[in-house]
Amino acid sequence: MELRLEQAWRWFGPADPVSLTHIKQAGAMAIVTACHDIAPGEVWPVDAIRRRQAEVEAAGLRWSVVESVPVHESIKLGLSERDVHIAAYQATIRNLGACGLRHLCWNFMPVLDWTRTDLEREWPDGSRALAFDIDEFAAFELHILKREGAEADYPEPVRRRAAARFDAMSAEQRRVLESNVIAGLPGRMVGAYTLDNFKAALEAYRGVGAEQLRANLCHFLRAVVPVAEEAGVLMAIHPDDPPRPLLGLPRVVSTRDDVSQLLGAVDSVHNGLTFCVGSYGSTHANDVEAMATEFAHRVHFLHLRNVSKEGPDGSFVEADHLTGDVDMHAILRTFILERERRVKDGWVDCSIPFRPDHGHRMLDDLDGTKRTNPGYSAIGRLRGLAELRGLQEGIVRSIEGERGLAAKRPRRD
Repeated sequence: MELRLEQAWRWFGPADPVSLTHIKQAGAMAIVTACHDIAPGEVWPVDAIRRRQAEVEAAGLRWSVVESVPVHESIKLGLSERDVHIAAYQATIRNLGACGLRHLCWNFMPVLDWTRTDLEREWPDGSRALAFDIDEFAAFELHILKREGAEADYPEPVRRRAAARFDAMSAEQRRVLESNVIAGLPGRMVGAYTLDNFKAALEAYRGVGAEQLRANLCHFLRAVVPVAEEAGVLMAIHPDDPPRPLLGLPRVVSTRDDVSQLLGAVDSVHNGLTFCVGSYGSTHANDVEAMATEFAHRVHFLHLRNVSKEGPDGSFVEADHLTGDVDMHAILRTFILERERRVKDGWVDCSIPFRPDHGHRMLDDLDGTKRTNPGYSAIGRLRGLAELRGLQEGIVRSIEGERGLAAKRPRRD
């Protein structure tokens, strides 16, 4: 029985500096992409979806996962116009299903997608990694953004360190920090914020707490999951990244208890998870390996990256894929066995795609002549995919070997 997971790669469309030709050479079998030029809240027409499919298939690859169809902010805020945007989302799900796309990764993070303070943290081997430093983030929020009430969100030691960090920054360092936080990373493809409209976006959430955001999420799920069931689309929500409240904004997909509540809100296999190892692993609150075991039956897509947490306050750096705080061997083994269960149970689509999530900037990506999206350089992800492919092969051979030995042992009746 085939145990291997589907090896995928994120591609941001024709403007991506990493071409489909290069992705195929990296050994990926499937593509994770989206119709990035369509604004949140608008319907993805079948023609636009098929054009993107044709681009991928012309390179000898398959569009396996949609990442992502953005959720309009009115839905997250629970505004009166949300029903119009929910109807558009439902229409998009139907169109994806009609085009044979079965895996939909999405998120419910307010205002910002994934957030980092440093895009160039030097790793011991000389490569460059993404990092989130709580002192730098507090320096941004308290001294650049100057958000009202932000002081209450940080303990005194963090506020003190943030002030010292800000005072030591040059004007250019402050500009870079602001850009890193608000100017837009690859997850946010529809324009970047300025400081002023960023403040306005945050202001819209004033008074919206975690319970209200969770209620709005559940309202959305109750509306779209039945449509996903009819269309044959497996919805897979991505966790908060980082998994903590930021900028006065609530977070409701950060911990094991958050996951349990959202899966229970609509008890359907079509209401599932993108299991992002790095996101869940960025907080001390989560036992990531235990979460993988508990929720494997509702996981439809894997983001495989690793992190090293730095201290108790929420700082972390993105490690190599097979190092860091999470046992990647345990994670892969859990989902290899889950795929086998789905085959035995007769699932129509038993695949569990994974992609090497992020990668260090290394080798000639460091020479300054090549353009790379933060976290999405070709070489760093190629290394990650190669390591994960090798680890998967070792796990599969180990499982097959264990069963071969078990079959030869004499029975003890």
